[in-house]
Amino acid sequence: MDTITTAIIAGLAGISTDAIKDSYNALKGACKKKFGETSDLAEAIDKLEKKPKSEGRQTTLKEEVEATNAHEDAEIIQLAQALLEKLKEQYPTQKTTTIGNATATGGDATITHIEGSAGDIHIGRRVIHEKK
Repeated sequence: MDTITTAIIAGLAGISTDAIKDSYNALKGACKKKFGETSDLAEAIDKLEKKPKSEGRQTTLKEEVEATNAHEDAEIIQLAQALLEKLKEQYPTQKTTTIGNATATGGDATITHIEGSAGDIHIGRRVIHEKK
């Protein structure tokens, strides 16, 4: 799964603090600004917010991210990575939590094709290291 879809799904799962809300809203706002308030991508994000555990809506979001090539946009990727970092900072020692297909264990995150190990999050070919 791409970084943007991962960040949005994980953000919805952990949107309990102002820092995470701000980071999530920055990513969502950038997607809407860049691709349009009424774009299919914006609609997919809005619908997922209503049913964040829906695997169908998660899949639709992934499809819309790919259709718009948002996963290739440097600004959007940077915002998604910042959100994932905030989530790691907020929940570094949390026990396993599963929401939809998103799982966080001991500070690592696993979301479908993303695997966490030894404090690192592996996203495709990118690795985000746990802060010591």
